Amino acid sequence: MNQPTPAPRISPSIVERDEQPYVYIRGSVRMDGFAAIADRLPELIDWLVGQGAGLAGAPFFRYNTVDLEGESVVEAGIPVSVAPQPEGDVGVAALPPGRYVTTTHIGHPDQLFGVTEALRQWARDQALEWDMTVVDGVEHWGCRLESYLTDPRVEPDLSKWETELAFRLAD
Repeated sequence: MNQPTPAPRISPSIVERDEQPYVYIRGSVRMDGFAAIADRLPELIDWLVGQGAGLAGAPFFRYNTVDLEGESVVEAGIPVSVAPQPEGDVGVAALPPGRYVTTTHIGHPDQLFGVTEALRQWARDQALEWDMTVVDGVEHWGCRLESYLTDPRVEPDLSKWETELAFRLAD
């Protein structure tokens, strides 16, 4: 008989973040086709380098909507010091300031679903409210980030990757 998988251990904290400009490429993807947006990060980095714009942090995915049964609206994004002019598929925006619950995961990105569930349970236990609404079963997030702190060119072993989750709390 299979044993249930234990919930991942997490060490969440609540941090105050300032507004952060970023560039992005947005897509509507099913979770089993996530590579369609994830594979655009190198293109976005190359575009930024070509613009002479400086990166101001780790690449991330911003989940604008989450629909586990259908398509989710996700942005592949990169924080910048100074926002360049948008061009083609590349947009420019700012991550909203506010209080965020964060936790860092070291391990394969496949484990992030469990880490996310553990983080959500921790927030329920703390009686915290997300900056999120549900419309027709689809979550609409004010700001939900998954930042990749490990450079895959330096560490190709996905089991050693460091990923930060940061979900904005309601004001």
